[in-house]
Amino acid sequence: MRKISNVFYITMALIILAVGYGALAPESFEAVTTTIKDFVASTFGWYYMVLMSFMVALSVFIILSPYGKIRLGKDSDRPQFSTVTWIAMLFSAGMGIGLVFYGAAEPLSHYAVDPATADPNTAAAFKEGLRYSFFHWGFHVWAMYAIVALSLAFFQFRKGEPGLISATLKPIFGKKMEGPWGILVDVLAVFATTFGVATSLGFGAVQINAGLNYLFGVEIGFLPQLVIIAVVTVLFVSSAWSGLSRGIKYLSNTNLVLAVVLLLFVLILGPTLLILNMFTDSFGGYLANFIEMSFRTAPLNEGNREWLNGWTIFYWSWWIAWAPFVSMFIARVSKGRTIREFLIGVLLAPTILGAFWLSTFGTTAVNIQRTGARDLAKSSTELTVFEMFSVMPWPWVLSIIAVLLIASFFITSADSATFVLGMQSTYGSLTPPNAVKLGWGAIQSTIAVILLSVNGLTALQNTIIIAALPFSFIILLMVFSLLKGLKAEMLLMKRRK
Repeated sequence: MRKISNVFYITMALIILAVGYGALAPESFEAVTTTIKDFVASTFGWYYMVLMSFMVALSVFIILSPYGKIRLGKDSDRPQFSTVTWIAMLFSAGMGIGLVFYGAAEPLSHYAVDPATADPNTAAAFKEGLRYSFFHWGFHVWAMYAIVALSLAFFQFRKGEPGLISATLKPIFGKKMEGPWGILVDVLAVFATTFGVATSLGFGAVQINAGLNYLFGVEIGFLPQLVIIAVVTVLFVSSAWSGLSRGIKYLSNTNLVLAVVLLLFVLILGPTLLILNMFTDSFGGYLANFIEMSFRTAPLNEGNREWLNGWTIFYWSWWIAWAPFVSMFIARVSKGRTIREFLIGVLLAPTILGAFWLSTFGTTAVNIQRTGARDLAKSSTELTVFEMFSVMPWPWVLSIIAVLLIASFFITSADSATFVLGMQSTYGSLTPPNAVKLGWGAIQSTIAVILLSVNGLTALQNTIIIAALPFSFIILLMVFSLLKGLKAEMLLMKRRK
């Protein structure tokens, strides 16, 4: 097809090599990637902590600076989507399915299994667990997404550049970004996005399978997960086919409604007063300890350092690897907003909603653990939320809503990624051909199925985290290029006046 760029073909060759290695020698693939991942975490952990904290500081600076009044588009442009729909899209594409997957499991793990610094099963571990859960899903993540998305949206909608990662670096490297170096940057972005979404497809299928097992006794195994992926693939490709303003918009709004319904059910049926108190206390603790948590590397405590590598550094790597996809989608749906409005919305709305979600599900799970109603700490991650529902009123209703929400988030993330991959492999087109989107949908699902069949998802996850390191350097270049572009734009606006 004439519109397909070389990025598609080069990335496909790399995907075939990586998936082939993972399928033919899964144990070797996992061992090699685990070794490299551990080396990156132990050697560059300090760098990730500084980088993510820098993104928060930069976001605040731009919000307060005169740059905030610049519009992402022409001065006459206005937002394509309402604020509620926009927030729903941010939440759905960014981390909605992850919050359902880890909403109860992460705070519970920090409390009963693997606390950061406190003793397990104590009040201190309870509060610390929520605080670190907010930290891992809060301002740092969304600041990083916001800055990368801002760079993409500014150059695409304000300066008329194609919607490519490489195009944001033109103020530094000029025409070189239209040649091999630009292709290299875009290949890295597409590679990380493809494997990131394929991993989510695999883990999402596992959790839906767990929910169906709990509700209807469906066997947990590869065949049911294959059927789940096949059904979801048809749905998300259909949604992507219908376009951004129809399928993805309606699905995102559906996600928001289902999420609010499930959240209210758990809030009302769970320990309501304790949830509200823990949210208030722990969010205050998160803000009060923000700087210390942001730069904590535990250099003289090996046990704490291992915890940081396994949790915080893992999360920072994971979110950086997801930045090409999530930030590009955020940029695409944010045309017409001012930079100040954009940054405040991206930073505050998902962080506060995510913190309240983690408080509601995490406090409910920990309370069940503390009272001895059920030993949730022994549950697998994908089953924790369903085991939690089993000792609450209306367990079937809660579980059915949860399965629907997981499936809906699952479909939205996948079709958003399909749309973004279509853009990246068609020279940044805002309306990639349906055939390209269909192809990317099939590729993502095929990767997930192959690696599920050989238990290769962990190795794939390691690969994405390894890819985060080189992409983090690209993010720094994007920051420098963005600041250079914003400064030039302010001078241009002054001349026009």
